[in-house]
Amino acid sequence: MWSDFFYLLETITYKIYVAIDQLPDSWDEVAQHNAFLQTHYLKVLEESAPTNMQCFYIGIFEKAELIGVALAQYLNLNKLESFGERDKCLKTSVRNFVFRNFGSHTLFLGNNMITGQNGYIFNKEIDSKTIGQILKQCADEITAYFKKQSIKIHIVSFKDFYKDCADELKQSAFSEMYEFNTQPNMIFELKPEWKTNEDYVAALSKKYRDQYKRAHKKFEGIETRELFLGDIITHEKRIYELYYHVAKNAPFNTFFLDKNHFSSFKKQCGERFILIGYFLDNELVGFHTLLLNGTTLETYFLGYDEKIQKEKMLYLNMLYNMTKYGIENQFKEIIFGRTALEIKSSVGAEPVMMSGFIYHNNKLIDKYFDKIFQRLEPNISWQQRHPFK
Repeated sequence: MWSDFFYLLETITYKIYVAIDQLPDSWDEVAQHNAFLQTHYLKVLEESAPTNMQCFYIGIFEKAELIGVALAQYLNLNKLESFGERDKCLKTSVRNFVFRNFGSHTLFLGNNMITGQNGYIFNKEIDSKTIGQILKQCADEITAYFKKQSIKIHIVSFKDFYKDCADELKQSAFSEMYEFNTQPNMIFELKPEWKTNEDYVAALSKKYRDQYKRAHKKFEGIETRELFLGDIITHEKRIYELYYHVAKNAPFNTFFLDKNHFSSFKKQCGERFILIGYFLDNELVGFHTLLLNGTTLETYFLGYDEKIQKEKMLYLNMLYNMTKYGIENQFKEIIFGRTALEIKSSVGAEPVMMSGFIYHNNKLIDKYFDKIFQRLEPNISWQQRHPFK
C-alpha cells in the first residue's frame, strides 16, 4: 500500500505498514519494553482483531535506523450491532445516534482495545513536539488512504497519554485539538515488602480484611485452573459467551473481540499470556486474562456468568487473584484499566488520570466538539476506597 517513506524532518522519516510480515527485522528490539507493540501481540491483532477494525503499523526511522514504532487502528462503527446495552436512557440514545451518523468511521492513533500509554515507543529520547508531529502526519496519511477508497474518516483520536506527556503535546502539535479525560486508569502499585499474599492481607484495614474473608467464603466450591492452548480451544465457545455477556452490558463499546481471539493470543504469546478459568461443578462460569509486560502485570479481558458472579462474588475474587499473582511473581504494578472503579480501589488500585486528544474532520462539528463531547460522555459517580491501614 505505502511503498515510500514519508519525510518529517531532515533526518526523521516514517513508513506505514499493513501486514506484520512487512515490518523491519529490528521492530521487536525497538519495542522490547512494551509487549503491546511487539510482533507477538500484533500478530494476535492481525489474526483475530475485531471484525470492524483494521490495524496499521508505523515505523519511525532516523536516517536508515528504526528508532520508534507505533500503532493505529481504524474502526467502522457501522458494523456494530450494539454500542452497549447496560444504560438505556435518552442521553445514551442520542450518543448512539451521533456516533452512527457523524462518527462511524474513527481512526485511533494508539490501541483502543486496552488502557494505558501503549500507542508508541522509541529506543532513544525524542521530544514530544516531534512525537506529536509524527502521529498527526500519520493520521493525515491514513485519512487520505481511506479517502481514496471513498471512506471519509469522521473522528481522529490520539489515545491515552499520562499527564506530563499530554501537557507537552498540548503545547505543540496537539494545541488545536480538544483534550478529553474519561474514566481514570486504575493502577495498583505493589509494595516491594509484600512477598506473599498473606503480607498483602495483613496490610489491609479491618474493614477490608473482613471484605477479603467474606469474598473468599462466598467463593467456596469454585475451582480455578490455568487454561493452556488446548484447553482454551476446547472451551473457546463458552469463553466467548462469558466475555460477550460482560462486553455487551458495558456502558459503551466500539468493538467486540473475534471468537478465536483468546486462542490466538495464547498461540502467539505463550507463557506471557495467562487465562485462568473458574469452574463450578466442572462447568466454566468465568475467566480472567493477564499479560506479563516486563515488571507490569496487565489485566486483559474477562467474562463471567452473571448469576454465579453475584452468588460467589466472582469479580471481586478475580481481582484478589490477580493481585495475588502480581505479588507472588514480584511485579511492580498491576494495570486494572478503566471501569468498575470503586471495587478496584477497594483492593488497592488508585486512579491515574489519562488524556486523549480528538478532532472531527468536519470543521463545523470540530468547532463545537468540546461541547458535543461533554454532553455525550456519561457521568461516572464513584467513591474511592482506601483499604490499607
